[in-house]
Amino acid sequence: MATTLYGSSSTASLVVHWLLIELGIEHELVLLDFDTREQKGADYLALNPAGRVPTLVIDGQVFTEAAAIALHLADLHPQAGLLPAPGTPERGQAYRWMFWCANTLQPAYRAWFYASEPAGEANTEATRAMARQQLEAAWQQMADHLESNGPYVLGERLSVVDFMLVMLMRWSRNMPRPSDSWPVLKAFADHMKARSAFAEVYRREGISDWT
Repeated sequence: MATTLYGSSSTASLVVHWLLIELGIEHELVLLDFDTREQKGADYLALNPAGRVPTLVIDGQVFTEAAAIALHLADLHPQAGLLPAPGTPERGQAYRWMFWCANTLQPAYRAWFYASEPAGEANTEATRAMARQQLEAAWQQMADHLESNGPYVLGERLSVVDFMLVMLMRWSRNMPRPSDSWPVLKAFADHMKARSAFAEVYRREGISDWT
């Protein structure tokens, strides 16, 4: 299959890039220059009208949204065992936590990094304070979950949810209370970061922090 990933270093496309490497999927990587707003150019908007990354193109079919792409890649490569069987309670838990990542963590991060978007410049500090509160509450929830049900999000089984979670944990690295200040979350992240594909995605994207 001809596979092309459009992304940008250190963004939401990292989880897709990491999974492509983890799964041994040959692909072309197109890194967009956010400084020149290449993601808002006409050519890219024709692929992804939202003007965001990632966008994955497989044999001409366009896929967007990092969590959805991660789930789709796991379905395309069942031999890797990164998702439980469809219809099982475990599969339902995978959906639960993947949507938690997309619906709880990602919006809070957007409010933190782009605080003027929801309520204007005058409310930036209040927006960031609320976003921080939401994220720290979420990290506590996940720390409690892993403490009782780990070592992975789905228990003993590695899944795409773990890859998604680590990417989102990384985004907190410069916040007042980073996700890995919770010991159980740090242990989880360190275990995932020890995977060879993590080092390789860092190498290919030129990333050196949060190692």
